Amino acid sequence: MPASFFDTNVLVYLASGDAAKADRVEATIAGGGSISVQVLNELASVARRKMQMSWGETHAFLDALRGTLKVHPLTAETHQTGLRLAERYGLSIYDSMIAASALNAGCDTLWSEDMQHGMTLDEGLQIVNPFR
Repeated sequence: MPASFFDTNVLVYLASGDAAKADRVEATIAGGGSISVQVLNELASVARRKMQMSWGETHAFLDALRGTLKVHPLTAETHQTGLRLAERYGLSIYDSMIAASALNAGCDTLWSEDMQHGMTLDEGLQIVNPFR
């Protein structure tokens, strides 16, 4: 069964004022999937800095995601894979670390709004924009 991994930029819509995109993300994560600790860290930063969420709201948001999606740790292996992907595909360091986490989690789909829709890494990971 295909496994999904979610980039930060997709999950942030769950707490945004964009109901259509939030609904689309909710429907997509209903099928399950994975995220990394990096995604949780980035979401915490966006929630506090850009969305002006209180600490209680931030904790509730992150708790809901941890209860819905499998969280994978950051490892030295993820770091090495990420560097290789950045060099090979010209991805930013942070995007390549997300892609590396998805690969190390055994996922074949990376849901991302920023990365190139339809791009397939040779390792078997396809990048899909859920809003297209």
